[in-house]
Amino acid sequence: MAFSPEERKRYCRHLELPGFGGRAQERLRAGRVMVVGCGGLGSPALYYLAAAGIGRIGLVDSDMVELSNLQRQILHATPDIGRPKVDSAVARLRALNPHVRLAPQGERLTADNAREFFAPYDIVLDATDNYASKYLINDVCVALHKPFVHAGISAFCGQLLTVIPGQSACLRCVYPVPPPALGAGPKAEAGPLGPIPGVIGTLQAIEAIKFLTGLGALLTGSLLTYDGLAAEFKTVHAPRNPECPACGGHPKLQEQTHG
Repeated sequence: MAFSPEERKRYCRHLELPGFGGRAQERLRAGRVMVVGCGGLGSPALYYLAAAGIGRIGLVDSDMVELSNLQRQILHATPDIGRPKVDSAVARLRALNPHVRLAPQGERLTADNAREFFAPYDIVLDATDNYASKYLINDVCVALHKPFVHAGISAFCGQLLTVIPGQSACLRCVYPVPPPALGAGPKAEAGPLGPIPGVIGTLQAIEAIKFLTGLGALLTGSLLTYDGLAAEFKTVHAPRNPECPACGGHPKLQEQTHG
């Protein structure tokens, strides 16, 4: 389907971008991205995915907007305090780009609903803030053979990993147990520095756009880390673990994700 005059104007920078053009923009319009979390990471990821013209975006978050969120969660504003994050997010994203179809789920992600939530989408973005949720996303995406982009933040640092199940290392290959800096429990009360999730969430959006368009190289097989104080990015080789309980030769966790 051809782009309308309004869409051609809206996306003109993409349409004129060498190596991108109309074909890549059409792939974005046909693309479906699920974002789990409408907070620090989800805010920039959702903004840029909607602005880019992704055809359908799913949003999962059961939290309400709190005043303490506004230091970093730029999708929400002061009048949204007390409002469900998915409602606030949908209002902002519709105002930004009415062409994008939005599918909000104001529920907590669980082993009982994750497969149903993820199934219609091409790729999943993990924008959560605890490792219980991150491992759940990992395990369900591996079981569904669904690509996903992991991200985590702590204080002045962040990290990113794109996973293509069956081809590249999953989160459990890299972290058999939660790393101490990011923890397994609730998010730390102190931090992160506000722009840190902005940097990492934006990179998640770029990974999703590259996946949908087939452009560039995905961040698979390497963990990208960012140190905001040192202004330094590093990549760490992340090989698959043949004994991984999620994606190894004899996975032990996949049966737990069938609900």
